[in-house]
Amino acid sequence: MSAEPLLKPVVVTRHEDRDGPLSTELKSLGLSVLVWAAIRVVPADTDRLDEALGRAADFDWIVFTSRHAVAAVTGRLPAPPQGVRIAAVGRATAAVLSQHGWPADLVPGEHSAAGLVAAFAASGAAMGARVLYPASSRALPTLATGMTQLGAEVTTVEAYRTASGTALDVDDCRAWIARDGVGAVTFASPSAVAELERALGEQDFARLLGNAPAVAIGPTTARALTERGHVPTLAESATLRGLARTSLEAMRAGPPPQNRRAPRP
Repeated sequence: MSAEPLLKPVVVTRHEDRDGPLSTELKSLGLSVLVWAAIRVVPADTDRLDEALGRAADFDWIVFTSRHAVAAVTGRLPAPPQGVRIAAVGRATAAVLSQHGWPADLVPGEHSAAGLVAAFAASGAAMGARVLYPASSRALPTLATGMTQLGAEVTTVEAYRTASGTALDVDDCRAWIARDGVGAVTFASPSAVAELERALGEQDFARLLGNAPAVAIGPTTARALTERGHVPTLAESATLRGLARTSLEAMRAGPPPQNRRAPRP
């Protein structure tokens, strides 16, 4: 499948370079890319993570909600601890785990922390379970709170830090916005939504998403946009390929009227 030559470039807000995985997926569809890395992933102070992984066999479950957490853990443990089951927030995270030789025992149908909690509730596996949750410095409380309410004992440890994207050229971004040069804006995390709005300012952020569809990888990221008064298009699947394909389709369809500005909750 190739894209029409007149389509405008797609903005990538996740932490990657111009040949990163999402950029590559977009380019494979014939699209040009603008990398506006609103966030960056940096190493955390991993003393607590190292301590927790040193007694990993004491846990019943390790739950993963991002590829960055997978990298942080598998870089320290080459194989899953014997007898410990593994949960992944979605198929993409499960695929990264599988690449490292860590099969996932539980993967919800809905790619979100709430979906993972619901999967645990349906399986009945949470009650009394000791759960290790290697998380981002900006992890929302949804997973830990939900699992605790199901009767699990959750140990949350910081596995990596999500910080502002220091390489973002805000003046160049604003120039693209001023000339209505953006075809779509992709978001792969709530942090990317928050940081791009912070960097651009609310007015330019609203102008950007008033002219170009915002495409969110999953429900949690979509909620971050909705809370700011913008109605996103949800990716056909919670993968980078799904995010790229949906961006193309959204650009072909044009920005829907409701995407221009939704009432703030």
